[in-house]
Amino acid sequence: MSEVIFNGYAGRLEGRYHQSENPGAPVALILHPHPQYGGTMNNKVVYTLFNCFQKLGFSVLRFNFRSVGRSQGEFEDGPGELSDATIALDWLQSVNPEARQCWVAGYSFGAWIGLQLLMRRPDINNFVAICPPADEKDFTFLAPCPTSGLIIQGEADEIGNPKSVEALAKKLNSQRSVQVDFAMIEDADHVYNNHLVDLYKIVGNYVIDAMKKKTPQKKRRGRRRKSEILEGEERENMALGHDEEDDFEDNEENYHEGFEDDDDDF
Repeated sequence: MSEVIFNGYAGRLEGRYHQSENPGAPVALILHPHPQYGGTMNNKVVYTLFNCFQKLGFSVLRFNFRSVGRSQGEFEDGPGELSDATIALDWLQSVNPEARQCWVAGYSFGAWIGLQLLMRRPDINNFVAICPPADEKDFTFLAPCPTSGLIIQGEADEIGNPKSVEALAKKLNSQRSVQVDFAMIEDADHVYNNHLVDLYKIVGNYVIDAMKKKTPQKKRRGRRRKSEILEGEERENMALGHDEEDDFEDNEENYHEGFEDDDDDF
C-alpha cells in the first residue's frame, strides 16, 4: 500500500492505494463517512472494505475528501465531495487502463456520494453501500438504479434508521434489470463494533459471486439476513482464505494500530 496525492478541483487530495500485480485486475474506489463527524479514509469500516477488495485481487484506492487530513478545500456537503470522488475514480482508472471491472464502495455519507457517482459514471459495474443515510438524504436520483449492487445495514444502528435503509433496498430491487441484495447484520451498531468480520465476509462473498456471474439470476426479494449470505465454512474459506479470515478475527481489536486515525465516527 502506498501514499498517493492527486489534484482535485479544490486542491490536492490525499489517498492510500494498493496496486494489483495483475494489469487487468478490477478496480475499486472506497469512500469514507461524514467529514464533519470524524470520518476519514482511516475509518475502520472503510479500511475493512479496502482490505477485502485488496485480498480479492483488486487495485484499490481510498482517499480523504476535501478538508480531511491533508486533502485541501472546504466541506460542501455533497457537490464538492462528489467532484472529489469523480477525480479519484479518474485517477484510479488512469493508472489501470486495462481494468476489466470498476466498483465503488461507500460507508454512510460515503455511500450516498458513491451512489450519486454511480449515476454519473456508466463505467461503474457494481456497488457496495454500507449504512446509506436513507432517512436523512434524498435517494430519488436512483431512478432507475443503473447497476446491481449490495446494501448492508446494522440492525442495532443507533444513528441511521434500519427500516429506512431496508425500504430503500427493496425499492431499488423492484426495478427491472438490476439485482440489489440487502444484508441486515444482527446486533451490529453503526460502526460495526464486534461485527467487522461479518461485514468483511458478506462483502467478500458478494464480490466473488458478482465477478463469477455470467448470466442474470432470478431476483431475491426482501431481507437477506447475515446467515443467508454466510453459507457455511466451506464457502467462506473458498471466498477469502481461511488463514486470512482467522487472522482478521483474532486481531480485530488491534486491527488499526499505527493508523493516523482510529475513529469510530460516521
